[in-house]
Amino acid sequence: MIGGVSATQLAAEFGTPLFVIDEADFFGRATAWRDALQGAFGDRAGTVYYAGKSFLCKEITRWLDVVGIGLDVCTGGELAVAKAANFPMSRVEMHGNNKSESEIRSAIEAGVATIVIDSFMEIDRVGAIAKELGKTQRVFLRLTPGVEAHTHEFISTAHEDVKFGFSIASGAAWKAIAEVSSCESLELAGFHSHIGSQIFNSEGFAAAAQKLIALLAQYRDEYKKELPELDLGGGYGIAYLPDQETLVPATVLTELAAVVKAQCAAHGLAVPMISIEPGRAIVGPTTTTLYTVGTTKDVTLDDGAIRRYVSVDGGMSDNIRPALYDAEYHAIIANRSSDAPTVNTRVVGKHCESGDIVIRAIDLAADCGPGDLLAIPATGAYGRSMASNYNHIPRPAVVAVIDGKARLIVRRESHEDLLALDI
Repeated sequence: MIGGVSATQLAAEFGTPLFVIDEADFFGRATAWRDALQGAFGDRAGTVYYAGKSFLCKEITRWLDVVGIGLDVCTGGELAVAKAANFPMSRVEMHGNNKSESEIRSAIEAGVATIVIDSFMEIDRVGAIAKELGKTQRVFLRLTPGVEAHTHEFISTAHEDVKFGFSIASGAAWKAIAEVSSCESLELAGFHSHIGSQIFNSEGFAAAAQKLIALLAQYRDEYKKELPELDLGGGYGIAYLPDQETLVPATVLTELAAVVKAQCAAHGLAVPMISIEPGRAIVGPTTTTLYTVGTTKDVTLDDGAIRRYVSVDGGMSDNIRPALYDAEYHAIIANRSSDAPTVNTRVVGKHCESGDIVIRAIDLAADCGPGDLLAIPATGAYGRSMASNYNHIPRPAVVAVIDGKARLIVRRESHEDLLALDI
Protein backbone atom coordinates (compact mmCIF):
# COMPACT_ATOMS: atom_id res chain seq x y z
CA MET A 1 0.00 0.00 0.00
CA ILE A 2 1.22 3.51 -0.87
CA GLY A 3 -0.85 6.40 0.42
CA GLY A 4 -3.70 3.99 1.08
CA VAL A 5 -3.71 2.55 -2.45
CA SER A 6 -2.49 -0.97 -3.25
CA ALA A 7 0.35 -1.51 -5.70
CA THR A 8 -1.83 -3.95 -7.60
CA GLN A 9 -4.54 -1.34 -8.08
CA LEU A 10 -2.03 1.29 -9.16
CA ALA A 11 -0.42 -1.01 -11.74
CA ALA A 12 -3.81 -2.07 -13.09
CA GLU A 13 -5.04 1.50 -13.51
CA PHE A 14 -1.89 3.31 -14.64
CA GLY A 15 0.45 0.60 -15.95
CA THR A 16 4.13 0.06 -15.22
CA PRO A 17 6.83 1.25 -14.92
CA LEU A 18 5.18 3.82 -12.70
CA PHE A 19 6.45 6.51 -10.34
CA VAL A 20 4.15 6.73 -7.31
CA ILE A 21 4.59 9.77 -5.07
CA ASP A 22 3.12 9.85 -1.58
CA GLU A 23 1.68 13.36 -1.45
CA ALA A 24 1.34 13.51 2.32
CA ASP A 25 4.94 12.38 2.73
CA PHE A 26 6.11 15.10 0.34
CA PHE A 27 4.26 17.79 2.27
CA GLY A 28 5.56 16.41 5.56
CA ARG A 29 9.19 16.50 4.46
CA ALA A 30 8.98 19.93 2.83
CA THR A 31 7.30 21.32 5.94
CA ALA A 32 9.87 19.67 8.23
CA TRP A 33 12.77 21.41 6.45
CA ARG A 34 10.94 24.74 6.48
CA ASP A 35 10.13 24.48 10.19
CA ALA A 36 13.62 23.23 11.08
CA LEU A 37 15.26 26.22 9.37
CA GLN A 38 12.94 28.61 11.20
CA GLY A 39 13.46 26.80 14.49
CA ALA A 40 17.25 26.88 14.18
CA PHE A 41 17.68 30.46 12.94
CA GLY A 42 14.52 32.26 14.06
CA ASP A 43 14.19 35.66 12.40
CA ARG A 44 17.43 34.96 10.50
CA ALA A 45 15.84 32.04 8.65
CA GLY A 46 15.93 32.63 4.93
CA THR A 47 14.49 30.28 2.33
CA VAL A 48 14.39 26.52 1.89
CA TYR A 49 14.97 25.99 -1.84
CA TYR A 50 13.59 22.84 -3.43
CA ALA A 51 15.93 21.37 -6.05
CA GLY A 52 14.02 21.54 -9.31
CA LYS A 53 16.51 19.14 -10.90
CA SER A 54 15.49 16.34 -8.53
CA PHE A 55 11.97 16.19 -9.97
CA LEU A 56 9.82 18.99 -11.29
CA CYS A 57 6.38 19.29 -12.81
CA LYS A 58 3.63 21.87 -12.49
CA GLU A 59 1.86 20.00 -9.69
CA ILE A 60 5.04 19.74 -7.60
CA THR A 61 5.57 23.47 -8.09
CA ARG A 62 2.06 24.13 -6.77
CA TRP A 63 2.80 22.01 -3.69
CA LEU A 64 5.95 24.05 -3.01
CA ASP A 65 3.89 27.23 -3.15
CA VAL A 66 1.40 25.83 -0.63
CA VAL A 67 4.22 24.96 1.81
CA GLY A 68 5.75 28.38 1.25
CA ILE A 69 9.27 27.35 0.30
CA GLY A 70 11.44 28.37 -2.65
CA LEU A 71 12.49 26.75 -5.90
CA ASP A 72 16.00 26.33 -7.24
CA VAL A 73 16.10 26.19 -11.05
CA CYS A 74 19.15 25.89 -13.29
CA THR A 75 17.77 25.99 -16.84
CA GLY A 76 15.24 27.87 -18.88
CA GLY A 77 13.11 24.72 -19.00
CA GLU A 78 12.88 24.48 -15.22
CA LEU A 79 12.05 28.18 -15.07
CA ALA A 80 9.32 27.61 -17.66
CA VAL A 81 7.67 25.05 -15.37
CA ALA A 82 7.64 27.57 -12.52
CA LYS A 83 6.17 30.26 -14.76
CA ALA A 84 3.50 27.90 -16.11
CA ALA A 85 2.44 27.07 -12.55
CA ASN A 86 2.39 30.76 -11.55
CA PHE A 87 5.01 30.13 -8.88
CA PRO A 88 6.13 33.38 -7.16
CA MET A 89 9.36 34.54 -8.79
CA SER A 90 10.23 36.16 -5.46
CA ARG A 91 11.04 32.65 -4.21
CA VAL A 92 13.03 31.46 -7.23
CA GLU A 93 16.81 31.14 -7.26
CA MET A 94 18.57 30.44 -10.58
CA HIS A 95 21.72 28.34 -10.70
CA GLY A 96 23.82 26.92 -13.52
CA ASN A 97 27.43 27.07 -14.64
CA ASN A 98 26.58 27.94 -18.25
CA LYS A 99 23.41 30.00 -18.35
CA SER A 100 22.73 31.16 -21.87
CA GLU A 101 21.98 34.80 -22.61
CA SER A 102 18.37 33.86 -23.41
CA GLU A 103 18.03 32.04 -20.06
CA ILE A 104 19.47 35.03 -18.19
CA ARG A 105 17.15 37.37 -20.04
CA SER A 106 14.12 35.19 -19.30
CA ALA A 107 15.04 35.05 -15.62
CA ILE A 108 15.48 38.80 -15.27
CA GLU A 109 12.34 39.59 -17.26
CA ALA A 110 10.35 37.15 -15.11
CA GLY A 111 11.59 38.84 -11.94
CA VAL A 112 13.59 35.92 -10.53
CA ALA A 113 14.65 36.97 -7.05
CA THR A 114 18.26 35.80 -7.17
CA ILE A 115 20.68 34.69 -9.87
CA VAL A 116 23.65 32.72 -8.55
CA ILE A 117 26.66 33.80 -10.61
CA ASP A 118 29.14 31.07 -11.43
CA SER A 119 31.87 32.65 -13.57
CA PHE A 120 33.47 35.94 -14.56
CA MET A 121 31.79 35.77 -17.97
CA GLU A 122 28.43 35.52 -16.21
CA ILE A 123 29.15 38.68 -14.24
CA ASP A 124 29.46 40.51 -17.55
CA ARG A 125 26.43 38.80 -19.11
CA VAL A 126 24.03 39.26 -16.22
CA GLY A 127 25.20 42.83 -15.68
CA ALA A 128 24.82 43.75 -19.35
CA ILE A 129 21.37 42.19 -19.76
CA ALA A 130 20.09 43.72 -16.53
CA LYS A 131 21.33 47.13 -17.66
CA GLU A 132 19.68 46.70 -21.06
CA LEU A 133 16.38 45.83 -19.34
CA GLY A 134 16.69 48.78 -16.98
CA LYS A 135 16.85 46.60 -13.88
CA THR A 136 19.17 45.98 -10.96
CA GLN A 137 19.51 42.22 -10.57
CA ARG A 138 20.05 40.72 -7.15
CA VAL A 139 22.83 38.09 -7.27
CA PHE A 140 24.79 35.64 -5.14
CA LEU A 141 28.30 34.48 -5.92
CA ARG A 142 28.78 30.72 -5.89
CA LEU A 143 31.99 30.08 -3.99
CA THR A 144 34.23 27.04 -3.70
CA PRO A 145 35.27 26.92 -0.03
CA GLY A 146 37.90 24.18 -0.35
CA VAL A 147 35.75 21.54 1.31
CA GLU A 148 34.84 18.23 -0.28
CA ALA A 149 32.16 16.09 1.31
CA HIS A 150 31.13 12.55 0.45
CA THR A 151 28.42 10.26 1.66
CA HIS A 152 30.34 8.67 4.52
CA GLU A 153 33.45 10.78 4.91
CA PHE A 154 34.55 14.37 5.18
CA ILE A 155 37.73 15.69 3.65
CA SER A 156 38.81 19.27 4.31
CA THR A 157 41.05 20.06 1.37
CA ALA A 158 41.53 22.61 -1.39
CA HIS A 159 39.06 20.94 -3.73
CA GLU A 160 39.42 23.30 -6.67
CA ASP A 161 39.10 20.99 -9.69
CA VAL A 162 35.37 21.48 -10.24
CA LYS A 163 33.33 23.31 -12.86
CA PHE A 164 31.28 25.30 -10.35
CA GLY A 165 31.99 28.56 -8.60
CA PHE A 166 34.81 30.90 -7.63
CA SER A 167 37.67 29.57 -5.50
CA ILE A 168 38.24 31.28 -2.18
CA ALA A 169 41.77 29.90 -1.83
CA SER A 170 43.00 31.11 -5.24
CA GLY A 171 41.64 34.64 -4.80
CA ALA A 172 39.06 34.27 -7.59
CA ALA A 173 36.25 34.80 -5.13
CA TRP A 174 37.60 38.15 -3.97
CA LYS A 175 38.15 39.29 -7.55
CA ALA A 176 34.54 38.33 -8.38
CA ILE A 177 33.32 40.31 -5.37
CA ALA A 178 35.14 43.39 -6.66
CA GLU A 179 33.74 43.01 -10.19
CA VAL A 180 30.14 42.57 -9.05
CA SER A 181 30.46 45.45 -6.57
CA SER A 182 31.59 47.78 -9.36
CA CYS A 183 28.66 46.88 -11.63
CA GLU A 184 25.76 49.32 -11.18
CA SER A 185 23.16 46.88 -12.57
CA LEU A 186 24.05 44.12 -10.08
CA GLU A 187 23.30 43.95 -6.36
CA LEU A 188 25.53 41.55 -4.44
CA ALA A 189 23.23 40.11 -1.78
CA GLY A 190 25.35 37.24 -0.47
CA PHE A 191 27.39 34.11 -1.01
CA HIS A 192 26.39 30.60 -1.98
CA SER A 193 28.19 27.31 -1.44
CA HIS A 194 27.45 23.68 -2.24
CA ILE A 195 29.91 21.00 -1.10
CA GLY A 196 28.36 17.78 -2.41
CA SER A 197 25.42 15.42 -2.31
CA GLN A 198 24.09 12.52 -0.25
CA ILE A 199 25.89 13.81 2.86
CA PHE A 200 25.10 12.22 6.22
CA ASN A 201 26.89 14.49 8.67
CA SER A 202 27.17 18.21 9.35
CA GLU A 203 30.96 18.58 9.59
CA GLY A 204 31.39 19.54 5.94
CA PHE A 205 28.68 22.20 6.13
CA ALA A 206 30.24 23.57 9.32
CA ALA A 207 33.68 23.82 7.72
CA ALA A 208 32.26 25.55 4.66
CA ALA A 209 30.28 27.97 6.84
CA GLN A 210 33.44 28.96 8.72
CA LYS A 211 35.22 29.90 5.49
CA LEU A 212 32.27 31.75 4.06
CA ILE A 213 31.71 33.73 7.25
CA ALA A 214 35.39 34.66 7.33
CA LEU A 215 34.94 36.04 3.81
CA LEU A 216 31.84 37.94 4.95
CA ALA A 217 34.00 39.58 7.60
CA GLN A 218 36.65 40.45 5.01
CA TYR A 219 33.93 42.00 2.85
CA ARG A 220 32.67 44.02 5.82
CA ASP A 221 36.15 45.34 6.54
CA GLU A 222 36.73 46.33 2.90
CA TYR A 223 33.32 47.71 1.94
CA LYS A 224 32.20 48.99 5.37
CA LYS A 225 28.88 47.13 5.19
CA GLU A 226 27.66 43.59 5.75
CA LEU A 227 26.16 41.30 3.15
CA PRO A 228 22.65 40.30 4.21
CA GLU A 229 22.44 36.65 3.09
CA LEU A 230 24.25 33.33 3.03
CA ASP A 231 23.06 30.23 1.19
CA LEU A 232 24.79 27.15 2.62
CA GLY A 233 23.52 24.73 -0.01
CA GLY A 234 22.61 21.22 1.00
CA GLY A 235 22.76 17.78 -0.50
CA TYR A 236 21.53 16.04 2.67
CA GLY A 237 21.50 12.25 2.55
CA ILE A 238 18.52 9.91 2.39
CA ALA A 239 18.07 6.20 3.03
CA TYR A 240 18.08 3.94 -0.03
CA LEU A 241 18.62 0.66 1.81
CA PRO A 242 16.93 -0.83 4.93
CA ASP A 243 19.99 -0.27 7.14
CA GLN A 244 20.30 3.44 6.27
CA GLU A 245 18.60 6.42 7.91
CA THR A 246 17.55 9.71 6.35
CA LEU A 247 18.91 12.82 8.08
CA VAL A 248 16.54 14.54 10.49
CA PRO A 249 16.19 18.23 9.47
CA ALA A 250 15.96 19.62 13.00
CA THR A 251 19.13 17.79 14.07
CA VAL A 252 21.37 18.87 11.22
CA LEU A 253 20.14 22.48 11.18
CA THR A 254 20.48 22.90 14.94
CA GLU A 255 24.12 21.82 14.64
CA LEU A 256 24.67 24.14 11.68
CA ALA A 257 23.06 27.09 13.46
CA ALA A 258 25.40 26.67 16.41
CA VAL A 259 28.44 26.95 14.13
CA VAL A 260 27.07 29.89 12.14
CA LYS A 261 26.15 31.90 15.26
CA ALA A 262 29.49 31.19 16.94
CA GLN A 263 31.50 32.16 13.87
CA CYS A 264 29.52 35.35 13.33
CA ALA A 265 30.04 36.31 16.97
CA ALA A 266 33.77 35.61 16.67
CA HIS A 267 34.01 37.97 13.68
CA GLY A 268 31.68 40.59 15.12
CA LEU A 269 29.11 40.04 12.39
CA ALA A 270 25.34 40.04 12.56
CA VAL A 271 23.96 36.64 11.60
CA PRO A 272 22.90 36.91 7.95
CA MET A 273 19.70 35.42 6.57
CA ILE A 274 20.51 31.72 6.14
CA SER A 275 19.04 29.74 3.25
CA ILE A 276 19.52 26.05 2.44
CA GLU A 277 18.93 23.61 -0.42
CA PRO A 278 18.02 20.15 0.95
CA GLY A 279 18.31 18.59 -2.51
CA ARG A 280 16.91 15.07 -2.82
CA ALA A 281 15.95 15.04 0.88
CA ILE A 282 12.48 16.42 0.16
CA VAL A 283 11.27 14.36 -2.79
CA GLY A 284 13.66 11.41 -2.81
CA PRO A 285 12.06 9.25 -0.10
CA THR A 286 8.49 10.10 -1.14
CA THR A 287 8.40 8.11 -4.38
CA THR A 288 8.33 4.41 -5.23
CA THR A 289 8.82 2.91 -8.69
CA LEU A 290 6.59 -0.02 -9.59
CA TYR A 291 7.82 -2.51 -12.20
CA THR A 292 6.30 -5.66 -13.66
CA VAL A 293 8.55 -8.72 -13.88
CA GLY A 294 8.79 -10.06 -17.42
CA THR A 295 11.30 -12.91 -17.38
CA THR A 296 13.67 -14.70 -15.01
CA LYS A 297 16.84 -16.61 -15.79
CA ASP A 298 19.33 -18.62 -13.72
CA VAL A 299 23.01 -18.10 -14.58
CA THR A 300 25.87 -20.29 -13.32
CA LEU A 301 28.85 -18.22 -12.19
CA ASP A 302 32.53 -19.17 -12.48
CA ASP A 303 32.57 -20.44 -8.89
CA GLY A 304 29.56 -22.65 -9.51
CA ALA A 305 27.12 -20.40 -7.68
CA ILE A 306 23.75 -19.61 -9.21
CA ARG A 307 22.53 -16.08 -9.80
CA ARG A 308 18.90 -15.40 -10.63
CA TYR A 309 18.29 -12.62 -13.17
CA VAL A 310 14.90 -10.92 -12.81
CA SER A 311 14.04 -8.64 -15.74
CA VAL A 312 11.57 -5.79 -15.32
CA ASP A 313 9.76 -3.60 -17.84
CA GLY A 314 11.89 -0.51 -17.22
CA GLY A 315 15.53 -0.04 -16.28
CA MET A 316 18.19 2.50 -17.11
CA SER A 317 15.71 4.67 -19.05
CA ASP A 318 13.81 5.46 -15.82
CA ASN A 319 16.67 5.07 -13.31
CA ILE A 320 20.12 5.77 -14.72
CA ARG A 321 21.73 6.20 -11.28
CA PRO A 322 22.89 2.58 -10.79
CA ALA A 323 24.68 2.72 -14.16
CA LEU A 324 26.11 6.20 -13.57
CA TYR A 325 27.10 6.03 -9.90
CA ASP A 326 26.74 2.38 -8.82
CA ALA A 327 23.79 3.65 -6.78
CA GLU A 328 22.16 0.99 -4.60
CA TYR A 329 18.45 0.34 -4.19
CA HIS A 330 16.16 -2.09 -2.38
CA ALA A 331 13.15 -3.98 -3.75
CA ILE A 332 10.18 -5.96 -2.48
CA ILE A 333 7.52 -8.03 -4.18
CA ALA A 334 4.58 -5.64 -4.05
CA ASN A 335 1.55 -7.64 -5.20
CA ARG A 336 1.64 -10.58 -2.76
CA SER A 337 3.41 -12.17 0.18
CA SER A 338 5.83 -15.05 -0.30
CA ASP A 339 7.10 -17.72 2.06
CA ALA A 340 9.58 -19.06 -0.50
CA PRO A 341 13.29 -19.13 0.37
CA THR A 342 15.34 -16.27 -1.02
CA VAL A 343 17.92 -16.58 -3.78
CA ASN A 344 20.80 -14.39 -4.92
CA THR A 345 19.12 -12.11 -7.46
CA ARG A 346 20.11 -9.38 -9.86
CA VAL A 347 17.28 -7.07 -10.97
CA VAL A 348 17.86 -5.85 -14.53
CA GLY A 349 16.03 -3.75 -17.09
CA LYS A 350 14.92 -4.47 -20.64
CA HIS A 351 17.46 -2.32 -22.49
CA CYS A 352 20.11 -3.60 -24.88
CA GLU A 353 22.96 -2.91 -22.45
CA SER A 354 24.73 -5.32 -20.12
CA GLY A 355 25.04 -2.41 -17.70
CA ASP A 356 21.25 -2.02 -17.52
CA ILE A 357 21.14 -3.10 -13.88
CA VAL A 358 18.58 -1.80 -11.38
CA ILE A 359 19.86 -3.72 -8.35
CA ARG A 360 23.18 -5.56 -8.60
CA ALA A 361 22.61 -8.00 -5.73
CA ILE A 362 19.57 -8.66 -3.55
CA ASP A 363 17.98 -11.67 -1.90
CA LEU A 364 14.52 -12.08 -3.42
CA ALA A 365 11.97 -14.86 -3.01
CA ALA A 366 12.74 -17.77 -5.28
CA ASP A 367 9.19 -17.81 -6.64
CA CYS A 368 9.39 -14.21 -7.94
CA GLY A 369 8.34 -14.53 -11.54
CA PRO A 370 6.52 -13.11 -14.55
CA GLY A 371 3.60 -10.88 -13.64
CA ASP A 372 4.85 -10.04 -10.16
CA LEU A 373 5.21 -6.40 -9.20
CA LEU A 374 8.49 -5.10 -7.77
CA ALA A 375 8.49 -1.92 -5.71
CA ILE A 376 11.73 0.10 -5.60
CA PRO A 377 11.54 2.82 -2.91
CA ALA A 378 13.33 6.19 -2.72
CA THR A 379 13.24 6.94 -6.45
CA GLY A 380 11.72 10.42 -6.21
CA ALA A 381 14.99 12.22 -6.89
CA TYR A 382 16.51 11.93 -10.36
CA GLY A 383 14.44 8.93 -11.54
CA ARG A 384 11.88 10.71 -13.68
CA SER A 385 13.99 13.86 -14.09
CA MET A 386 16.93 11.93 -15.62
CA ALA A 387 14.71 9.54 -17.57
CA SER A 388 15.42 9.01 -21.25
CA ASN A 389 13.83 7.42 -24.29
CA TYR A 390 16.67 4.97 -24.84
CA ASN A 391 15.55 2.13 -27.14
CA HIS A 392 12.56 4.39 -27.90
CA ILE A 393 10.83 3.51 -24.65
CA PRO A 394 8.24 6.07 -23.50
CA ARG A 395 8.98 7.67 -20.15
CA PRO A 396 6.76 6.50 -17.25
CA ALA A 397 3.80 8.30 -15.74
CA VAL A 398 3.84 9.91 -12.30
CA VAL A 399 0.91 9.33 -9.96
CA ALA A 400 0.23 11.13 -6.67
CA VAL A 401 -1.51 9.14 -3.93
CA ILE A 402 -3.12 10.43 -0.76
CA ASP A 403 -5.91 9.21 1.53
CA GLY A 404 -6.62 6.15 -0.58
CA LYS A 405 -6.94 8.08 -3.85
CA ALA A 406 -4.61 8.18 -6.83
CA ARG A 407 -4.39 10.79 -9.57
CA LEU A 408 -2.17 11.30 -12.57
CA ILE A 409 0.13 14.34 -12.38
CA VAL A 410 2.44 13.48 -15.33
CA ARG A 411 1.02 11.23 -18.04
CA ARG A 412 2.91 8.37 -19.62
CA GLU A 413 4.52 9.14 -22.95
CA SER A 414 3.17 7.39 -26.03
CA HIS A 415 4.80 6.20 -29.23
CA GLU A 416 3.13 9.19 -30.87
CA ASP A 417 5.02 11.46 -28.47
CA LEU A 418 8.28 9.81 -29.49
CA LEU A 419 7.56 10.38 -33.18
CA ALA A 420 6.20 13.91 -32.77
CA LEU A 421 9.57 15.64 -33.27
CA ASP A 422 10.53 13.73 -36.42
CA ILE A 423 10.49 15.84 -39.60
